Amino acid sequence: MIAAPLILALAYFIRGISGFGSGLIAVPLLAHFLPLQFVVPFILLLDFSASLVMGRNARQHVNWQEIKPLLPFSLIGVGLGVALLIHLPKEPLLLGLGLFVMAFGVRNILNLHNEKPISQWWAIPAGLTGGTVGALFGTGGPPYIVYLSHRLRDKSELRATFSGLFTIDGGSRLVAFLVTGLLLQPGLLLAYLGALPIVALGLKLGHKVHLGMSNQQMLRLIGALLLGSGVSLVWKAWG
Repeated sequence: MIAAPLILALAYFIRGISGFGSGLIAVPLLAHFLPLQFVVPFILLLDFSASLVMGRNARQHVNWQEIKPLLPFSLIGVGLGVALLIHLPKEPLLLGLGLFVMAFGVRNILNLHNEKPISQWWAIPAGLTGGTVGALFGTGGPPYIVYLSHRLRDKSELRATFSGLFTIDGGSRLVAFLVTGLLLQPGLLLAYLGALPIVALGLKLGHKVHLGMSNQQMLRLIGALLLGSGVSLVWKAWG
């Protein structure tokens, strides 16, 4: 009761700044004292609500042309993730993804990437990996973020496009969770309603910080979040 509101406030403060990162922070921390089967749909509901709010406030900045190439491969990845969840061990995928995300995080922090945008063909592995990892672990954001942060340079456009993509991605996963009954767990709706004011406060404070940041500071923050998420994925794999 004490830790959960603090975790949510931090997670959505980061989300308000960068447009992503809430699930990467909230899911592993909340899972220390709440069942993962409860945490994942709970955070998905909050993330979807946050994406709707942020998308509404920054609709004019969403770059839909960058989202469209990701979507079909993301859906294929979701199907692949379900199959892997049933048939294969998850640790090798976690380890590989963690190392990959860490490498791109370091590149962002040190500003080692080329100023020229990467090819749109990278949407294929980004979509496949994002959909697969999202289905497996509920944190498919890093592959999408790596791709979009190397396609877009304006911080407001980048944050808005993240939110637009996560609205669609989260909506598809909400349907799947509803079908499987994960959204019908006792106490989930009450927890969601109770958490909304905390989420709103975190987003508002994060948005104020976002307005004072430069594009370079935004990319470095994204790099730090990617590095942290990569380390957590490797830790999970070894654990």
